Amino acid sequence: MVVLSVPAEVTVILLDIEGTTTPIAFVKDNLFSYIKENVKEYLQTHWEEEECQQDVNLLRKQAEEDSHLDGAVPIPAASGNGSDGLQQMIQAVVDNVFWQMSLDRKTTALKQLQGHMWRVAFTAGHIKAEFFEDVVPAVRKWREAGLKVYIYSSGSVEAQKLLFGHSTEGNILELFDGHFDTKIGHKVESESYRKIANSIGCSTNNILFLTDVTVEASAAEEAGVHVAVVVRPGNAGLTDDEKTYYNLITSFSELYLPTST
Repeated sequence: MVVLSVPAEVTVILLDIEGTTTPIAFVKDNLFSYIKENVKEYLQTHWEEEECQQDVNLLRKQAEEDSHLDGAVPIPAASGNGSDGLQQMIQAVVDNVFWQMSLDRKTTALKQLQGHMWRVAFTAGHIKAEFFEDVVPAVRKWREAGLKVYIYSSGSVEAQKLLFGHSTEGNILELFDGHFDTKIGHKVESESYRKIANSIGCSTNNILFLTDVTVEASAAEEAGVHVAVVVRPGNAGLTDDEKTYYNLITSFSELYLPTST
């Protein structure tokens, strides 16, 4: 087993979700498929609710910002054209969501709606989150060693909490000290990691970030964060240069804590 020693100054482990704690297949085949199959019905059912209207308004604002992009789908403003106008607007929102998802967009507007839809699915027991088998034992071990553990994902904080609160391992939210999403900044921007360190109250070199995405690892490293790239089944392949440059692990159990005896 490959062993990667955690630098002595590290007091915080920052975890990505998709491809790191959770199989990409679960995210794509379960979570994203649920959105595509249910978004129209969800909008029709919840349209009059304030939360749904806030989601739609945020998506409309994002659509305006995206208007210069090829294939961008506009969302018209509310009109008084009765049920036909309503159905046209709902369809525009559906088309916009499908367009954003086809490009794997990470916009706050999209993630917010998805989070609210997943809340319905998780609380009803339609979906239970899945984690790689090494994840929960490792996180427990880190915490016992005095480390803090945080999540940083493109998915909204609400969606993250649903994931860890309704899983095949039960409710494991207590294992995490906090959550970050794109509201603090995008994962490919180094400034996001400085903001996270500031929010936690530590230096960037006190953080070890585990992710499967090398462009995120690069951004974190640029901010002074320690990184390790997680290689999991179903993840995108790495170039030879990336394999040489980055510390790689295939399981959280491969991390060695200097405080371990």
